[in-house]
Amino acid sequence: MKKLTIIILVLSMLVVFAFAEGEKEKELTEEQKLIIKKGTELLNSVDKNLAPPSYESYRKIINIEPNGFKKEFVMYSVKKGRDKMALAFLEPKSEVGRVTLRVDENMWLYIPNVGKPIRITSLQSVTGGLFNNSDIMSLDYGEEYNVEDMEETEKETILILRAKTKAIAYDKLKMWVDKKDKLPTKIECYSASDMLIKTLEFKDIKEFEKGLKRPSVTETYSPLHKGYKSIMIFAKMKKRELEDEVFTVDYMPKVPDLRK
Repeated sequence: MKKLTIIILVLSMLVVFAFAEGEKEKELTEEQKLIIKKGTELLNSVDKNLAPPSYESYRKIINIEPNGFKKEFVMYSVKKGRDKMALAFLEPKSEVGRVTLRVDENMWLYIPNVGKPIRITSLQSVTGGLFNNSDIMSLDYGEEYNVEDMEETEKETILILRAKTKAIAYDKLKMWVDKKDKLPTKIECYSASDMLIKTLEFKDIKEFEKGLKRPSVTETYSPLHKGYKSIMIFAKMKKRELEDEVFTVDYMPKVPDLRK
């Protein structure tokens, strides 16, 4: 009898939850649904314009401290689809051979002569600056965020994005998108308590190859770390077909060899 009572209670809770979700869906007006639809189409265009479906590129990250001290990293990266990325350190010499891998929200760091790759999180930083691992190994925005709202200015569309899961580094993004190029110019990143964590600014649009025109520089600064700044500079981005095997833990030591 006790077991039956528990089963009935669980079923009742499931019914209530389903009803609540249905009511939540009904709360959206037709106008809101249209805004979300248009915003999602724009976000998909942003993702498409920022990178090909499968590509390789080089990048430099510069961390700048308030006293002017700089630390630089040069990396080679490959990405496939919306949720796979691997990155190999080329400079400084002390970092050569290190490789990071991201598949969906799972991340690993391989260090030569240490053994198995270790798990890392999106909020940590393999370079120690303001760019965290989620920024450095960023996936398509549409893979991680849903459009919640949209605003219009004369030259830009502002998308309000909400994280699909709690595992994502930022709970909310506010993205400014240039209406002409359909590329981001600025992104504000917020915590679940709506606190501004950092701002990303996208600059210096370049054509890397035919049909691939995007910002070559991303700068970030944070009200939580005044005086600090990090800059990411992209170079030699081009389309390249890659096997799924490349994006596995076992393949991590061989990622630098993809450059040959």
